[in-house]
Amino acid sequence: MTLLRKTPLALLRAFEAAGRSGSFAAAAKELDLSPSAISHAIRKLEETLKVRLFQRSTREIELTKEGAVLLEHIQRSFDELQRGFALVTADEARPLRLHTAPSFAHHWLLPRLGLFMQQHPQIDLRLSASTEYVRFEQEDFDLDIVYGEPRPSPYEKIPLALEELTPLCTPQLAEKIRQPEDLYHQTLIQCDVQLYQWKGWFEANHLTPPRHYGLRFDRSFMAIAAAVDGLGVVLESKLLAERELQSGRLVCPLIATTQEIHYIGHYLVFPRHQHQHYALDIFKSWLLEQLNLAQLR
Repeated sequence: MTLLRKTPLALLRAFEAAGRSGSFAAAAKELDLSPSAISHAIRKLEETLKVRLFQRSTREIELTKEGAVLLEHIQRSFDELQRGFALVTADEARPLRLHTAPSFAHHWLLPRLGLFMQQHPQIDLRLSASTEYVRFEQEDFDLDIVYGEPRPSPYEKIPLALEELTPLCTPQLAEKIRQPEDLYHQTLIQCDVQLYQWKGWFEANHLTPPRHYGLRFDRSFMAIAAAVDGLGVVLESKLLAERELQSGRLVCPLIATTQEIHYIGHYLVFPRHQHQHYALDIFKSWLLEQLNLAQLR
């Protein structure tokens, strides 16, 4: 306890902010201090511990091995303090703030939210959907479910389900589709924001892609709805169309004779340690269990 008693909390806060952001300037902005004050706090902490925590150069800083170990333990301690504060203040009632890709929310998440709320009635959820990426330092969210490979960032990312793309249509329309070439005579529905589209599917099955598509949408949930209404054949993820397939409103007419496209479509993204909500791990574990990915906890 001797070193802990000698170490002011302000020094630890300065070190945590600098270590997490990788910048004295960013830490200074976050804590409303000057960069020189952050640098002074770090040096004082190093003198107290008699350990070098950062390698410094003219333009950047980098944690030493000892600094990285200390940062991990300090962040865990701050997380526990935050949870303790939440238990004795009104912060406990703050909702878990989830941002998600619109089609994932509409087709996969919303039908299961009732189960989550039944299992965890003490957790309030706030849900928002858009195609934008969350900037956690500037926006009021705890978790983000994004479509496609996330851009490089300091955030934690977990790949979700391996999705399977295959042609989907109503049972009535499927009667006219016995072989892949029959698709040339059907209205093909395309989602323009999808990572893999009809062109890639035709090429994967050694066929010439058609030049004309009857319907194009910028959201998967609209493309799936159009297929359910019998407007054509959509190339979509069986994960997103799970309810429609289970109910029989959509079928996979060529599943036995063609090559599906497999890819990781969605990722869970969240800050590693920055003021995590007490329910973040609960929701993350539930999500992975629902996707049969519990081993990634």
